[in-house]
Amino acid sequence: MIDATLLFEQLFNGLQFGLLLFLLAAGLTLVFGIMDMMNLAHGSLYMLGAYVAAQVTLWTGSFVLGVFLSLPVILFLGIVLEAGVLRPLYARGHLDQVLATFGMILFFNEFVRLVWGPDGIEVPLPEFLQGNVSLFGIPLPNYRLVVIGMGLLVALLIYLLVTKTRTGMLIRAGASNREMVEALGVDINRVFTLVFGLGAALAALAGALAGPILAVTIGMGEHILIQVLVVIVIGGIGSIRGAFVGAMLIGIIDIFGRSFLDTFFKFFLPVNAAETAAPAVASMLIYILMAGVLFFRPQGLFPAKTG
Repeated sequence: MIDATLLFEQLFNGLQFGLLLFLLAAGLTLVFGIMDMMNLAHGSLYMLGAYVAAQVTLWTGSFVLGVFLSLPVILFLGIVLEAGVLRPLYARGHLDQVLATFGMILFFNEFVRLVWGPDGIEVPLPEFLQGNVSLFGIPLPNYRLVVIGMGLLVALLIYLLVTKTRTGMLIRAGASNREMVEALGVDINRVFTLVFGLGAALAALAGALAGPILAVTIGMGEHILIQVLVVIVIGGIGSIRGAFVGAMLIGIIDIFGRSFLDTFFKFFLPVNAAETAAPAVASMLIYILMAGVLFFRPQGLFPAKTG
């Protein structure tokens, strides 16, 4: 039997991981949904945000300052990339965009290797973020609670921005009908720059928060980018609500699969076979879920026009 305490702890971990995925997916789904831009370099912005936050933390001794300074730095970098590199690619096909942004991944990985070296950075946490809080007698790490709180706060702010402001109205209109927005006299390039900068800042925030948990290393953005793309496909391209729901599903399913699948397999497989098969199947669960969603709802759970 699965212990109830362990089940709750893994649910907590799944929620925290899901919210990190949401921070990445929210920006990328807007970029893809509005700009029709396949930006594989989004994971590199996540990595750079983690490195900038880690470096500022080592310089100043303040992790909080590191997190918040990484946002404007990567926001500015995102704006420069959008205006100087990506804008000429809007009229090109997705293959050209994929090739160009894949090249940016290689560039940024080598840039990080030159600046910070190949070994990565360990991010020290301040004392007030260390330790645990007891909830129903179950110890929960303070830092993971902070990550969950930040993720939920950002999700609320993005929801208010997209649904309650004029800027959000332009973003939603651009996702639905870009040509009509341009016909109404809106500078679509400015909207694109705003969306890309917002996505870059969200990626930086995710990287900065993930640093103490997942380690700050070269190429840390590539693996999580695959999971983020799965989130976007499941939720619906261009949909913030879809990105949130998809991220929660992927986060919880991924953590539960890695934690409990071997126990489940042991009910009907030999111990050695269960321990061998469980990790392989666990790594496939999110793709199985994606395939199931695509079979029944090819447009995703909450496509942008309804999300």
